[in-house]
Amino acid sequence: MARMARLYLPGCSHHVIQRGNNRAPCFTQESDYRRYLEYLSAAAIHVGVAIHSFVLMTNHVHLLLTPKSAGDCGKMMQSLGRRYVRYFNDCYGRSGTLWEGRYKSTLIDSDNYFFTVSKYIELNPVRAKMVRHPGDYPWSSFHSNALGVPCDLLTPHDLYLGLGHCALERQHNYKALFESETAVEILDELRRATNRAWAFGSEEFKFRISSGVNRRPVSMGWGGDRRSQRKLGDERDQGVRSRCLTPCKESPII
Repeated sequence: MARMARLYLPGCSHHVIQRGNNRAPCFTQESDYRRYLEYLSAAAIHVGVAIHSFVLMTNHVHLLLTPKSAGDCGKMMQSLGRRYVRYFNDCYGRSGTLWEGRYKSTLIDSDNYFFTVSKYIELNPVRAKMVRHPGDYPWSSFHSNALGVPCDLLTPHDLYLGLGHCALERQHNYKALFESETAVEILDELRRATNRAWAFGSEEFKFRISSGVNRRPVSMGWGGDRRSQRKLGDERDQGVRSRCLTPCKESPII
């Protein structure tokens, strides 16, 4: 079966996740994190992808980025992946793959959800109970976006620049975003959209971009989960008919 084409729309940001194979660690010491960021920066500059937010977890990576043209994100991730896998395998005397298949990505409704995604990314270590505050975790963009620590890797999005007239004002207003919690339903929808490669945003956004993207931005509801549910229902019906035709010695555990 042919792979689903990745969604692309000029000017729209993407949420990207790359996981370690079998959820195995991708980073084991400080030098690994630094090398990954070095390769990411080089690949982003070479291809022309703007990185706005990131977090490097033990066994996966989250990125919020904006590519200049279709295919740029894929080129960046391919270059980054190859270089880092070569480094990691040489460093630890291993061979074979490091990543779990293709990276996952979703198109973001930037006007309404850009900061929701950025917060989601930078709060990953807090949700994982690795730290109590995002500023306590060293391998994320929170230090730059909220605290003003210089980071050559990052390119501020226009929405971030609109948070204030100067760097201190932008940092203050960005930190204020973390004072409120994002609804669980929104976070669940973001995860689903990223894993299934659909657009993440309002219904108006999805309708508005439907004529400009390279493929449908949302599921039509065919196959997938619905087909699985129908199959499960058929199996249950068959089980009921079977129990009606044969004596049952004891009640089944359901």
